[in-house]
Amino acid sequence: MRSRADELVTSLLTASRALVGVSAASLSTVEHTVTLPQFRTLVVLSQQGGSTVVGLAGRLQVNPSSAQRQVDRLVGTGLVARAENPADRRELVITLTAAGQQVVDEVTRRRRTVLAAIVRAMPPEQYDSLIEGLESFTRAAGEPAATDAAALGW
Repeated sequence: MRSRADELVTSLLTASRALVGVSAASLSTVEHTVTLPQFRTLVVLSQQGGSTVVGLAGRLQVNPSSAQRQVDRLVGTGLVARAENPADRRELVITLTAAGQQVVDEVTRRRRTVLAAIVRAMPPEQYDSLIEGLESFTRAAGEPAATDAAALGW
């Protein structure tokens, strides 16, 4: 006999497949420019502004050398810029370029459009309970709240 927690995990796995599909499809127009991990890096930089490699690595939950490689690739494509930190010239600050922000905005717009269509296919009387459940889930996962449309890019 399956517990309610097991049923919830199964439902989340199923929903995550749908969300991954939406995410992959929203990246299809920029897949020649960025990979999914690179896009995640762009979104993090879009949300937090400038960052050091160590700070970025912490937010991405990767080691600093992996974050450095991502940054190197993104600098090469013109989506990210590096500059000396005016407060500590031994540090480099990584920021999103206008082209990088444009990629984040385009992908986020596409994702919102598809998600809106899915939501419209749901019974409106289920919206409140789904919002409550998803907010609870994201808090338990330690995911910061997305407070605006730009924060929803990833």
